[in-house]
Amino acid sequence: MRKQIVAGNWKMNNDLAQTETLITELKMQYSPQDAEIMIAPSFTNLWQSFNTLKDHAIEVIAQNMHFAESGAYTGEVSASMLKSIGIQTVILGHSERRAFFYETDELLAKKVNAALQNGLRIIFCFGEELKDRKSGNHESVVESQIKNALFHLEASAFENIVLAYEPVWAIGTGETASPEQAQDMHAFIRKTLANKYGKETSESISILYGGSVKPNNAKEIFGKPDVDGGLIGGASLNAEDFFAIVNAF
Repeated sequence: MRKQIVAGNWKMNNDLAQTETLITELKMQYSPQDAEIMIAPSFTNLWQSFNTLKDHAIEVIAQNMHFAESGAYTGEVSASMLKSIGIQTVILGHSERRAFFYETDELLAKKVNAALQNGLRIIFCFGEELKDRKSGNHESVVESQIKNALFHLEASAFENIVLAYEPVWAIGTGETASPEQAQDMHAFIRKTLANKYGKETSESISILYGGSVKPNNAKEIFGKPDVDGGLIGGASLNAEDFFAIVNAF
């Protein structure tokens, strides 16, 4: 059975004191869950967050990493650095990394390789922009992003990969793909995987939805058969809202 996952991407928010306060609030809201729960604080707060939650069911994950093991890459963080402080999962390919830092599918393929070689689990993000949706090219855009970055891998690699579909037009805009739109794309993604790796592999991969999930729409979105959880942005910065989304399962 596929894993249900709710991951909170805190992006460039919260200093150390705010991070500690939010983690305290999350621990107070927490109750035992079937779903995996993850939070991704900023790099400066990763160690403190991990140390605070190391004996807790909430997993602390990273928002990004570099493909190189070490070297003259000022400001970057490697997979082995993340591993050295206990981090086991990293988000790669987020739409903001693609848009603002010009990360390409080819670059992301190198990051994927580095993460897997270091034993990290990956939440791999992809999705179309509004112009692609309006022109009817949304499926071909998503298919190419998946194929270019991931289809060089063996099927066994997907044991350590979670996919996250992000309709870029629904991130931070207040717009949300309808539950039916989310399901249609998730089903297409699973079909794309099945065509390459077979149905058994495609049915084992968790696919998260990442587009303005809120407490008032999470239950309907998560109720769709090919939606296995969410990658949550703004709503993850409020403990009550975040757990209202988790509890939508």
